[in-house]
Amino acid sequence: QVQLVESGGGSVQAGGSLRLSCAASGFSWYCMAWFRQAPGKEREWVAGITGGGTTTGYAVSVKGRFTISRDNAKNTLYLQLNSLKTEDTAMYFCAKGDDYYSIRTSEYKYKGQGTQVTVSS
Repeated sequence: QVQLVESGGGSVQAGGSLRLSCAASGFSWYCMAWFRQAPGKEREWVAGITGGGTTTGYAVSVKGRFTISRDNAKNTLYLQLNSLKTEDTAMYFCAKGDDYYSIRTSEYKYKGQGTQVTVSS
């Protein structure tokens, strides 16, 4: 049974940092990703990582500011958020991909409940 539980969200001022975590269970070595959704907006793919963690990808809006990583020994996915902007305010979700590699093309059928990130000016 796939389970994904996010944590680490909070309220910060613009320019600040947060580290999100996602505790995963029920699978291993699948690619994973972070998504976000702001009120009134569509869900957005933020970053993805292959099953072994050697290849990552980012949305243009976060590249250079966010870093995705994983610790397979702990079954945990991370997202380091730096230089936060007010437009980063959203609910952030982690998700399990369809295979080892397809970080941009997976359907990501399994997602967690999310953790809220709020950035104030």
